[in-house]
Amino acid sequence: MRLDKLKAQMTSRVSITWKSFLLRAEPKTGDRDAFLEYTKSWLRPAEVEPDVTFTVWASDEDQPSSSVPAHVAYKTVEAIAPELAKPFHDRLMRGYFTDNQNIADSNVLMALAADVGVDPDALAAAGVERRNEFTNAVIEEHNSAISNNVTGIPTVVFENQFPVPGAQPLEAYVRLVERIERRLD
Repeated sequence: MRLDKLKAQMTSRVSITWKSFLLRAEPKTGDRDAFLEYTKSWLRPAEVEPDVTFTVWASDEDQPSSSVPAHVAYKTVEAIAPELAKPFHDRLMRGYFTDNQNIADSNVLMALAADVGVDPDALAAAGVERRNEFTNAVIEEHNSAISNNVTGIPTVVFENQFPVPGAQPLEAYVRLVERIERRLD
């Protein structure tokens, strides 16, 4: 992804922290035809993001009813195996946008975590023991984003004060980092 390239190109100048923004905050079972139509909109970012494969939903699996479980699973992995958080994030994205997996399903989340080396027993135990803590953290991050005028994904926030909505070319991110550095000096 572009942000990975930005980090690689500007290693000591950029750090990335993933924050929760809920696309489906409330659990709901939507109209499957409407969901299938919605996934066609994934073809737009596919045109400008060559490092990610977006697949229009072609799975017989149910569509995710909420994005909360995936965010909570990420927070759990981040807590118990921080070195696997980024690989798990990437696997979640691929699971949903490429493989059309229901990332609201706990069995799917466990399998995706295992794919990147997370101990399933440790994940399950931490998920039960700390579910409320991680759920609250997800909700707080989402509410913070809303209060800071974030309205969708992707939104990149530089220095906790400069939000840039929408996917931008790598060169635009580099220019923004350089401009912000000059402005902060």
